[in-house]
Amino acid sequence: MENEKPSMPLLGDDFPALKVQSTHGPMNLPGDLKGKWFVFFSHPADFTPVCTTEFVAFQKRYEQFEALGCKLVGMSVDQVFSHIKWVQWIKTELNVEIKFPIVAANDAVAMKLGMLHPGKGSNTVRAVFIVDPASKVRLIMYYPQEIGRNMDEIVRVVKALQISDKQGAIAAGWPHNELIGDRVIIPPATNEADADKRLKDNECYDWWFCHKPLEK
Repeated sequence: MENEKPSMPLLGDDFPALKVQSTHGPMNLPGDLKGKWFVFFSHPADFTPVCTTEFVAFQKRYEQFEALGCKLVGMSVDQVFSHIKWVQWIKTELNVEIKFPIVAANDAVAMKLGMLHPGKGSNTVRAVFIVDPASKVRLIMYYPQEIGRNMDEIVRVVKALQISDKQGAIAAGWPHNELIGDRVIIPPATNEADADKRLKDNECYDWWFCHKPLEK
């Protein structure tokens, strides 16, 4: 273990094939979710305060993810019986029912996804992988144990990825960008004729920065 270095898929790579146990039973990832978007996220440990706030926050946005056709899958290296007991505690004490599965991973699975960072202890860091219907990794975020995630940002980037696949690039802070609001950036022209045409046919700051209304 000491000689192993964390590995991780890169953007555009296939999400690694995993056979795991979860609170919803055995799962094969990404195969069981082929054709769907999903967010796979790890947490350091069950029965810890920051992780509890995160799971409540994810569940509070469960319907938003469902509306996007996006599944949630949680994970830590705790055993599945610990996950089950923690989910029961959250329901009993906080009146929140966790509807998404929580994977019980071993160290080998966590290492495969780069979720074990030796400098941050033996628990998994707070990793987020957003995976598209073709099982390609589209976005990766890592947070340290001491900082909880912003779930509204995760909802936002799932929406943004889905829109960008069909309409164009997404500006900073979308849908509240300081320059163009919720509009979509048109890919830059690749020749002079297209550059001139872009300026005539679209709203632009310059030929390399044109934008169009978001298609609802």
